[in-house]
Amino acid sequence: MKNNTRISRINDEILKELSQIIRGEIKDPRVGVMTSVVRVETTTDLKYCKVYVSVLGDADQKASVMKGLKNASGFMRHLLAERVNLRVTPELMFKLDESAEYALHMNQLMDQISRQRKEREVQSDAE
Repeated sequence: MKNNTRISRINDEILKELSQIIRGEIKDPRVGVMTSVVRVETTTDLKYCKVYVSVLGDADQKASVMKGLKNASGFMRHLLAERVNLRVTPELMFKLDESAEYALHMNQLMDQISRQRKEREVQSDAE
């Protein structure tokens, strides 16, 4: 997608508003507190908006949250239309973003490797 300052500002505004809507106004119990909007990508014609969401939990919880967000997308689009002054309010498509969990997993692996190296050094010094 072309880097356009107008689209970037719209993406930032949509991200801010959707974060507030998900945090405070969605009454669906499937959408928990541990749900956050990571980034937003809007097409240049403002017809569609991909919303990347990070969810902490197991696979069943993630699937449940995604279903809840999909069911509430019409309500969120309505609130977004009231809050953001756009000619066309984009259709929201939610995508699960697992980059935070991947980074956490990689960090754990790096820590494990570091501990193993220290243990080997201690063993080799003891011999």
